[in-house]
Amino acid sequence: MNRRTFAKSILQASIGAAAALPAARAMFAVKPTRSTDIRVEQMSFEYEDYKYRVPIKFGGTVLDRATIINVHCTVRTEGGQVAKGFGSMPMGNVWAFPSHTMNYEKTLGAMKALASKICKITADSKISGHPIDINWPLQPEYLKAASQVSSEQHLDEPIPKLCTLVTTSAFDAAVHDAFGKVHNLNCYYTYGPEFMAHDLSYYAGAQFRGIYPDRFISKEPKARMPLYHLVSAVDPIEESDITKRVNDGMPETLPEWINHDGLTHLKIKLNGNDLQWDVDRVIRIDRVTTETQKKRGVADWVYSLDFNEKCPDIEYFLDFIRRLKQKAPDSFHRIQYIEQPFSRDMDTHKQSVAKAAELVPVVIDEALTGIDALMLARELGYTGAALKACKGQSDMMIIAPVAEYHKMFLCVQDLTCPGASFIESAALAAHVPGAKAIEGNARQYMPAANKAWEGRFPGLFHVKDGMVETGKLNKLGLSAV
Repeated sequence: MNRRTFAKSILQASIGAAAALPAARAMFAVKPTRSTDIRVEQMSFEYEDYKYRVPIKFGGTVLDRATIINVHCTVRTEGGQVAKGFGSMPMGNVWAFPSHTMNYEKTLGAMKALASKICKITADSKISGHPIDINWPLQPEYLKAASQVSSEQHLDEPIPKLCTLVTTSAFDAAVHDAFGKVHNLNCYYTYGPEFMAHDLSYYAGAQFRGIYPDRFISKEPKARMPLYHLVSAVDPIEESDITKRVNDGMPETLPEWINHDGLTHLKIKLNGNDLQWDVDRVIRIDRVTTETQKKRGVADWVYSLDFNEKCPDIEYFLDFIRRLKQKAPDSFHRIQYIEQPFSRDMDTHKQSVAKAAELVPVVIDEALTGIDALMLARELGYTGAALKACKGQSDMMIIAPVAEYHKMFLCVQDLTCPGASFIESAALAAHVPGAKAIEGNARQYMPAANKAWEGRFPGLFHVKDGMVETGKLNKLGLSAV
């Protein structure tokens, strides 16, 4: 079985069949071969819970809370050096494990049960190597654990692969963080042949022979990057939209946010089930933004549009683009990209976006769960990819270089990531050359979760002129602790 066929079998396999995968990937287990290799010795985790200051709506769901998982690990090199690592990520169950039959507590409980299994699997693993060498053969074990949790908890729907990746991501981040620290380096210095046992051909096919991630990943971060501000489907645009002010000293309307942070990048959430509403929403936001930016003397700004998979078919999507272009051409020309219009299940919903992608970059997000998903998306006409720390540092260090190689449009988005998880997400954006901006909306919805971290990277958590400072995301490990 070649590597591409093997990877495709993982992508297409149902979680129920995941038990067969560990043996298939065991052949790729890495034997200790170099002094830089590490082994995980200890791993633990705890949770933090937060209520949002205001609710957010995406994909037809209104959300007002988050649970953050924080992971600690200890690793040891072959030479006996020891370091501790830290990783953090929102559980994001509404996004990672959407369900029409199971409530918030049920899907979150399933993710917590899976986290316990992932912790044990990783801590008990005897695999030595680079963090990617550790994560790669363990992924089938994580999928098997997801299948076990689905069965043990009698879930109406099995835990999907995306949910497994999100649950795993903080554990994976902790290992990368420890790897950088044990070698006295920022992690982005460790994605070359000096540390990695395999080049990209091992993960993505023969065309990448001799190419390592560091060919497409910058060792040093960009100095500054624009920040995308989220306008959810229930966020007030103007004062007339507010029935009762929060009155917590923070901006509440779109003009207030633009003036407060000097915003030039706005991400607009759309519903995907009401064409007129979607078109009118963009036009209204553009009208209010234009009025505000004119007063500020600003002429250039951009939008991204996110349907969160809700477009029923390509006709709806194309009709939306045509209507918007006809009714508000200036608004249309400000669109930097449109994100995931159709179902994340690309195997059964093979909707081509090629015609739309001729007009504006169309980006894969929820469906991006591995290299084969990226390749399938390209076949379907997607011209961009949304990188996310919540899908795992290991996977992003494989997917990002492959996407860069194919000259795809790249953006980095978060999962309303606060604190350390936002630092991890921002570092990803700052070290991927093609990434155009950073998404960071925890400052809007749960700023309390940022408080303990603001002093470490003040320029990252405080937006000025629509930009955040990313030049200091070069400390040891993943820069979080």
